[in-house]
Amino acid sequence: GQVFALGDTVKHAEEGWWVPAYVIQGDPSRNLKPLAPDLHSVDDLKRYPKVFSDPEIPDKGRFLNSPSGWTSETVNSQKLKAYGLDALYNNFRSGSGAALDAEISSSIRRGQPVLFYYWNPTPLMGRHKLIRLQEPPFNEKAWATLTDASNPNPQGSQSLPAKLSIGVSKAFKEGYPDLVAVFEKVDLPIERLNSALAEMSEKRIPPNQAALAFLRDNRDVWEAWLPAQVAAKVEGSL
Repeated sequence: GQVFALGDTVKHAEEGWWVPAYVIQGDPSRNLKPLAPDLHSVDDLKRYPKVFSDPEIPDKGRFLNSPSGWTSETVNSQKLKAYGLDALYNNFRSGSGAALDAEISSSIRRGQPVLFYYWNPTPLMGRHKLIRLQEPPFNEKAWATLTDASNPNPQGSQSLPAKLSIGVSKAFKEGYPDLVAVFEKVDLPIERLNSALAEMSEKRIPPNQAALAFLRDNRDVWEAWLPAQVAAKVEGSL
């Protein structure tokens, strides 16, 4: 049946290339000095392959790509060419999403530099302080060259902008207008959502308990979704 997407439930659901903040800023609490203080954009990576040295190919840096078969793996492989980095960085494809998470987390735990593709909202993004590297603004024509693995001349561009919405069936939309009105206003700040997902993952909190905790800790967020009288009832129930 027909499905309707309601509102921009999560804005800035970004994907891109990231590094731990300590690579750029250092971390005095862990006695880590900045290794790439002038790293801000993908173009700056040309100066830092040795910082992200690949243990299997020491004369190149390592870029942690998505697992083979993911659409993002094709896009990232084309981006390496578009940004002139394919000769400087080994395009390392993780065996699975779990393997990608494990390598990133292991590097961060040890305070090692790591360059990787990732997306949010996800627990990993809420668990660590990360910095997204700047890319050229999104361009539809350039994006088409990145999603085509056979294109010999890919052009650089941010990944396709994404938003997350609540989907409902036609019957639901017509039968529950009050709930639809709420869903159209739902707006989950990406940083708070990442943090909630990280806590849920680390402490293995069941979804219903995590949802209640989010409501208790973020009244300023959800009160804007509801009429005042309804918000007061929800407040009382928490």
